[in-house]
Amino acid sequence: MEITERKLSGVFEIQLAPIQDERGFFMRTFDAGIFKTAGLERNWVQENHSRSERRGIIRGLHFQFPPFAETKLVRCVRGAVLDVFVDLRANSPTFGQWDAVELSESNKKMVFIPRGFAHGFCTLTDESEVLYKVDNVYNREHEGGLLWSDPSVGISWPEQTPILSEKDQRNMTLEEFVTRHVGIQL
Repeated sequence: MEITERKLSGVFEIQLAPIQDERGFFMRTFDAGIFKTAGLERNWVQENHSRSERRGIIRGLHFQFPPFAETKLVRCVRGAVLDVFVDLRANSPTFGQWDAVELSESNKKMVFIPRGFAHGFCTLTDESEVLYKVDNVYNREHEGGLLWSDPSVGISWPEQTPILSEKDQRNMTLEEFVTRHVGIQL
């Protein structure tokens, strides 16, 4: 595993290293010792599996407020997605900024996203499957969402007319988030 910090502090891209032969491959997708050495030790309490049936679906941008804020460890095991994250941490020098990593079945990358970020992805292929671990339990009363198309955030999505859930169509703009919450206090 090669772990590299991204431009937003606390976010890490993880390149997995499969061992391949004529039968296929074997790879370690998580190692508590390696994560501890890198300062990424977490107690993962839940793993989620998301399947999308079409290209051009955007899921997100989702987050949880404390005390249910969550770190995510995300990878795509089928197809490909553009995984996007926005810094919502109060007093962060990169508050409101975004970054993205393409995660795919073929590139075998993961992304580690700390608490205080909104997270979402856009499917780049038909039939995409995403697995992600979280270090906190989900709580409906503490969920939030940032609007995917907010021009003040300015995310460069690969799809301009995505397929969205009704809930994701009603997410807050960054301005509404700041007015209501200022930022996520961790």
